Amino acid sequence: MAAAAMRLPLQSSSGHNSAAGGGAGKTIEEMYQKKTQLEHILLRPDTYIGSVEKHTQTLWVYEDGAMAHRPITYVPGLYKIFDEILVNAADNKQRDPTMDALRVEIDVAECRISVYNNGDGIPIEIHQEEGVYVPEMIFGHLLTSSNYDDNVKKTTGGRNGYGAKLTNIFSTEFVIETADGRRQKKYKQVFSENMGKKSDPQITKCKQGENWTKVTFKPDLAKFNMTHLEDDVVALMRKRVVDMAGTLGRTVKVELDCQKVPVHSFLDYVKMYIKSASKDRVDELPRIYEKVNDRWEVCVSLSEGQFQQVSFVNRIATIRGGTHVDYVTNQIATHVMNIVNKKNKNANMKAHNVKSHLWVFVNALIDNPAFDSQTKETLTTRQGSFGSKCDLSGDFLQKVGSSAVVSNLLSWADFKLSKELQRTDGSKRSRLTGIPKLEDANDAGGKDSQMCTLILTEGDSAKALAMAGIAVVGRNHYGVFPLRGKLLNVREASHKQIMDNAEVQNIKQILGLQHGKQYDSTKGLRYGHLMIMTDQDHDGSHIKGLLINFIHSFWPSLLKIPSFLVEFITPIIKATNTRNKSVLSFYSMPEYEQWMETLGGNASGWSIKYYKGLGTSTSAEGRKYFEDIAKHKKDFVWVDDQDDNDIELAFSKKRITDRKGWLSNFQPGTFLDQHDNYIKYSDFINKELIQFSMADLLRSIPSMVDGLKPGQRKILFCSFKRNLVKETKVAQFSGYVSEHSAYHHGEQSLASTIIGMAQDFVGSNNVNLLLPNGQFGTRDQGGKDAASARYIFTKLSPITRSIFPKDDDILLNYLSEDGQSIEPTWYVPILPMVLVNGSEGIGTGWSTFIPNYNPRDIVANLRRLLNNEPVEPMDPWYRGFKGSIQKTCTKAGGVSYTIAGIVEVVDDTTLRITELPIRRWSQDYKEFLYSVAPKDKAKDKDKGKSKGKEKEKEKEKDKDIEPFIQDVEIHSDDKNVEFLITLSKENMAIAMQEGLEKKFKLTTTIGTTNMHLFDSNGKIRKYDTPEDILEEFFGLRLEFYEKRKRVLLENIELELKKLSNKVRFIVAVVKGEIIVNNRKRAELFVELKQKGFDPFPKKKLRIEPAAVGATEEDDENEESPEAAKGFYPSDYEYLLSMAIGNLTLEKVQELIAEKDRLENEVEELKTITPKSLWMRDLDAFEKELDALDEKDKMDAEERRCTRDRNARGNNAAKAARKRGAKKTATSSQAAEGNDAAAVVAKPAASRKKPAGKANLAGSDDEDYGAPIPKPAAQKKKPAKKASAPVSDDDEDEVLALKDRLAAYNLDDPSEDAAMETETTEEQPIGKKGRKEPSKRGAAKKALSSLIVMSDSEEDAAMPVHEDEEEDFSMEEVQVEKKGKGRKPAAEKPKAAATRKRAPAQEKGMRQKVMEEIFKPPTEKGNTSAPSPEKKVRKMRASPFHKKSGSVLQRSAAASTSTDGTESSSPSGSSAEPVAPRPRRQTRGNKKSYEEVQELSDDTEDEVHDISDDSDFAGSDFAEDDD
Repeated sequence: MAAAAMRLPLQSSSGHNSAAGGGAGKTIEEMYQKKTQLEHILLRPDTYIGSVEKHTQTLWVYEDGAMAHRPITYVPGLYKIFDEILVNAADNKQRDPTMDALRVEIDVAECRISVYNNGDGIPIEIHQEEGVYVPEMIFGHLLTSSNYDDNVKKTTGGRNGYGAKLTNIFSTEFVIETADGRRQKKYKQVFSENMGKKSDPQITKCKQGENWTKVTFKPDLAKFNMTHLEDDVVALMRKRVVDMAGTLGRTVKVELDCQKVPVHSFLDYVKMYIKSASKDRVDELPRIYEKVNDRWEVCVSLSEGQFQQVSFVNRIATIRGGTHVDYVTNQIATHVMNIVNKKNKNANMKAHNVKSHLWVFVNALIDNPAFDSQTKETLTTRQGSFGSKCDLSGDFLQKVGSSAVVSNLLSWADFKLSKELQRTDGSKRSRLTGIPKLEDANDAGGKDSQMCTLILTEGDSAKALAMAGIAVVGRNHYGVFPLRGKLLNVREASHKQIMDNAEVQNIKQILGLQHGKQYDSTKGLRYGHLMIMTDQDHDGSHIKGLLINFIHSFWPSLLKIPSFLVEFITPIIKATNTRNKSVLSFYSMPEYEQWMETLGGNASGWSIKYYKGLGTSTSAEGRKYFEDIAKHKKDFVWVDDQDDNDIELAFSKKRITDRKGWLSNFQPGTFLDQHDNYIKYSDFINKELIQFSMADLLRSIPSMVDGLKPGQRKILFCSFKRNLVKETKVAQFSGYVSEHSAYHHGEQSLASTIIGMAQDFVGSNNVNLLLPNGQFGTRDQGGKDAASARYIFTKLSPITRSIFPKDDDILLNYLSEDGQSIEPTWYVPILPMVLVNGSEGIGTGWSTFIPNYNPRDIVANLRRLLNNEPVEPMDPWYRGFKGSIQKTCTKAGGVSYTIAGIVEVVDDTTLRITELPIRRWSQDYKEFLYSVAPKDKAKDKDKGKSKGKEKEKEKEKDKDIEPFIQDVEIHSDDKNVEFLITLSKENMAIAMQEGLEKKFKLTTTIGTTNMHLFDSNGKIRKYDTPEDILEEFFGLRLEFYEKRKRVLLENIELELKKLSNKVRFIVAVVKGEIIVNNRKRAELFVELKQKGFDPFPKKKLRIEPAAVGATEEDDENEESPEAAKGFYPSDYEYLLSMAIGNLTLEKVQELIAEKDRLENEVEELKTITPKSLWMRDLDAFEKELDALDEKDKMDAEERRCTRDRNARGNNAAKAARKRGAKKTATSSQAAEGNDAAAVVAKPAASRKKPAGKANLAGSDDEDYGAPIPKPAAQKKKPAKKASAPVSDDDEDEVLALKDRLAAYNLDDPSEDAAMETETTEEQPIGKKGRKEPSKRGAAKKALSSLIVMSDSEEDAAMPVHEDEEEDFSMEEVQVEKKGKGRKPAAEKPKAAATRKRAPAQEKGMRQKVMEEIFKPPTEKGNTSAPSPEKKVRKMRASPFHKKSGSVLQRSAAASTSTDGTESSSPSGSSAEPVAPRPRRQTRGNKKSYEEVQELSDDTEDEVHDISDDSDFAGSDFAEDDD
């Protein structure tokens, strides 16, 4: 007690601190003290009830019967002790559901507050352990509570055992009254002096069932630095009473100061807030309410830029929210965020942005809630411990999504984006720097800025033209800025795209545009006019439209200002009169075509020039344009809202459906009349821009008839025009297509299209129209791994002409452009190629996807249609695909299919994947497998060095995720797929349960729901099934077969008639009935007419004006000299132009035979039906298809064998031994530096010597070079045969021959001779001759023709004879003789260069010939003429194969022979090639060996065959096809 007497009296914290003063002069006991619980609460009240100081804060209060949101001054501690008693009373509702009354009285005058509830009373019994009555223990003893058992889930507010005791401590008087109806006792006890004193309990009797509890207390205002209950505090307390009415619901009647609170539910409670917040609004705030379950009630409204929440946990007001509010708000925010981002893709809305526009009301009951402090302002209980769930319904979220919350967020997003865009605003200033390529007007931004015009040009070349024109009008009022291609479509671009687009920002700066500003004049701008100067093509129109769209999107008011936006037009065509040099300019194609009609088809006196781009015009022309600028400048004018609608129609994604109708109603021939000085925006959209949209659509969507897009059609047209049967480089061919088909886009895209048409890997073309000679891409990367166009070659596939028969070419409607005839509107194949190879594309308004189908199924259905049978449904099919394609579901608009790869189980832990779904490429799939396989630790370590904290966290997460597979082995090649996957047994079981195809992503889905195509009339149409396409194609194709039969009959009958006339004419001339010699043509024509010869006038083509730079077509028909002079041959020129050789008897008989043949053809064609013609074409196509399938089968078998050998693991060793045994003597010895000896290759059959050639060959002219004719009808051997190994007998023969030749010690006079090979044009035949060398020279020549072939697989030596090399024109040129050699031999008569093919000679015969050749040289006294000087061949390169130009060089280098002559026996039989004699090693041997090896891979490809019936077979005049 003495120690207690020494303690300081109980004081507040502030009083204590004041009394304590400093620490000086204090004893140890005074400095370090121990306080009781009660003393600590009074000393540090903020730990328990919050601050006891006054706070000013904007809060919701209840006054005058309504909620008010205003700044108030209150003491949080006082508010808390009132709230503790109120929450205790409300908690009684959880203990006793029958409670139905809560009464609160706040007596401001007496400073008394009482709280009454009629729930179960407090048990009036003495606590056996504490020895006091339970009411006293609860309200007068600290740390007493009924909520300590956490095993019992309670939804009350009390938790820590302080609660009402804190109210008692901070009160001068605290009265507890309760009635225990069960015990029929009534209890009353009074505490005073901050719970320091207490009276004895007063216990009386009460009625049975009477239960209630009432707490009355007088706050100790001194502890809160207050003298009376202030109005703000009372208003806040009253608001808490209303809170209770809202959270307790309809079952509890709440009274405040003896008046019933007008709130019966949580929704009524929320309405009070909404009503108060809507006072200053026109429309009331939205209110979306949902009672999720018995424990959760949620309501959402709109907040203005700051998140608001009103929430309760077990009737406790959590004024700072907590986890329960986050739980509800996150669901709402996520849903709304997705809606906003979908509606405005530029919004980039985040969840926290959405929250700032939400006002959320939550009333929740939480099991055993935990708070951040005793003040219970924030709930901290985790979501999983709530004891219940609050899953908001879809209907509730939908209502929120359609409320003003979303519209407000969209407006806010626009405002935010606008604010960011304003950062790049321009301003009206006279000097502007920092913008590259800007040529600013001198007066821009000054007082005369309204008179200035900014010219926006399409590229730098157009800028150069504009600068040339500005020289005329001056730089004061004209500025120029070049655009880099097409401007961004700002209407659909993301905000980031707009901000990052330098061109958009530059235009804003140059013009001085300010974002969001409404303009009624151009006074605030640096330029008063904006002029668009683009090319006159479709893309130029698109650029104009994009600029109009840019201004309309951000500053629509500018477009309404007269003459703000103008365009500068230039001629698209200029026609120059070749006589007087007058020039006519045309600004549109329809205008030019109309002028052409006025010429009546005779425009021979005019030359036209097409101006597709501004870069075509010269600087002088540019100056002329600006001299007459009024004629070239057209002003855009705004008429009405229709202009606004049309601009949006053309560029808004929201108007896709309207845009489809807009394009569907397009009428061909529509154009914008450039003669008007003013252009309406709607006219520009509907008459000019629509042409770009249609062109874009045509480039993207193929035709139903031929399945081709315009670029593909141009390529096919040029392939037929060039007769592309010889391979040509893709880069060169793309240039040819660009030149001959008026292709106006980049050649790179054309090369890509050529590559695409030639690709044949799985998933590309079922029937490739071009051959891929080179690396055209594989299924590894889906064709992206194709080589550059300058490295690869292509030509027409043999099957192509069976699909597009030549007989149909004359039936097609060919287009004309740039003064030349180009590709047809569409080809008419014998089957719908759009189904064979499929198609996909995205155009303006439409997109398309058509799967590939089996051409055999299509042919079978065509046969059914030809036989009037119903077609059978077709399913997608891809050439070479080994997986499955299953129909999954059928919809109204089409069918969907599931494409699955192949996976098989090898054992318990291994899977083998041998096929991937269509268009899932091997490289992508490999990366997917690596992503679920164990990571490379070393790589992870290196990556970790440069990663930030976020990357490190992700790495930690990755470590926690165990890889699903353990290892991946890849055995795939360019055509086949094989992945071996190793995984644990547990993961194997998981994968099997989920489905292997699904788990390893081996399925994809395709459908026929989007099959859009242009029909034969040029209208876009949707097809629901492939059978619809087939049936529409069938009718059109049958019409063309009827046309073909009719035209063929007409042509054959015409030709038959012409032949009959020719036979009559020849016979008449031979008999002397008609005299041709020494007569005037006019007289002869009259006689022919009188004798009844039929006239055949040549068709006079419409004379078009000569196009500048147009490609001249080759005229294959013979023309008379008069025709060359401009005088066209008469109707009988077909008779008079015949060669004199036609007068021979043989020719007459030949013409009669031809006539009989044509007569038979006519009779046969008359009897045949169009359907039979089609059947015949289908049969021919199927034969080509069989050959293609056989080739694929052989290739697959060869690959299978190779893979099997690789699997056995002994292929490498075998191949090494085989190569070592079969190395050619020449190659191996040259490489090792030993004595060289060439292996004699088996010679090819010799060719027949042309008749009448010996005299030419024997000419004295040294420079004569006989051309090597093409091989006669000899079919090229397949590559497989070329790689066949040499037989043992042949090897023995070769080795024996080598041994025999080793006995000769012959010097090679040409070891050090220089041999030059150069390409030349073919020399005219018969101009020059050459002398024949000696036998020894001939032998050297024969030796030099030996070429050692080596196959990479079989190492077989294949012979290639000189005569089999084609496309060469050789010329002997004299070179200076170098080095020492043998004495010249006697000169012999020269033999023909070409030799007759003879059967293979006997071995003895060959030996005899060799002995004759290798006779010892003549003695010194021999007076024979010296041998001619060494000669080399001069040849031009074959267009077929670039290496062919150096074949002879390599062969000569391989044998180190420089003699350029050949020897042939007088009888014409071919001299057999023999092996060269041994010679010493030279420096050049190694190079020669390499050249021989390089040659070996390509020689066979260079052999070209001509048919037996060729007019030039075996002739001296055989020429190259090119």
